[in-house]
Amino acid sequence: MKLRLLTLIALLLSSVSFTQETTLKDTNSIENQFEELYKKSSTYQIYKVISKDKYQRLKLNILDSLKNLKETITHKESLLLKEKTNIEETKRLLAKAEIDLNTALKKENSIDVLGIQLSKTAYNLLLWSIIVSLLLGLSYFIFKFFRSNILTKEAQNNLLDIEEEFEQHRKKTLVREQKLRRKLQDEINKQRNS
Repeated sequence: MKLRLLTLIALLLSSVSFTQETTLKDTNSIENQFEELYKKSSTYQIYKVISKDKYQRLKLNILDSLKNLKETITHKESLLLKEKTNIEETKRLLAKAEIDLNTALKKENSIDVLGIQLSKTAYNLLLWSIIVSLLLGLSYFIFKFFRSNILTKEAQNNLLDIEEEFEQHRKKTLVREQKLRRKLQDEINKQRNS
């Protein structure tokens, strides 16, 4: 940033000096006016005599040149001050933009889950761990269901076998009971007849 500022100042000063050189050479510079005044002035012993009119004109020209230079310097200083203000404003805007960029990047690289900011990696890890645990739970319950289903079918088959055995036993018992009653009745009938 300092390099830019120094470059800007050097450019402004060189343009001012370049402008002054071209304008002074083009429009009878002060140095040329002194030379001309010296040449046109008369000599008295070792002294040069300058006419008052020429002296006044030179003085006015010099004062006018100084005034113009002061105005130019003031103008350049105000431009320089504006540029410094502009640079400071640009720096401030750049800092704000960097903060906004960092915030946007942070938001882009994170996901809001239940009010908590998680990075995408942590979010993916959390999501896949939930999916894996749900799949494991589902497979456990499916296993339990099929195992229970097999046990239930075995129990039903055993129940049917036992019911068949019970039915056969009941029939056998009924037949035996009928035989015993018949024998009993036969004995009773024998005892009555005898």
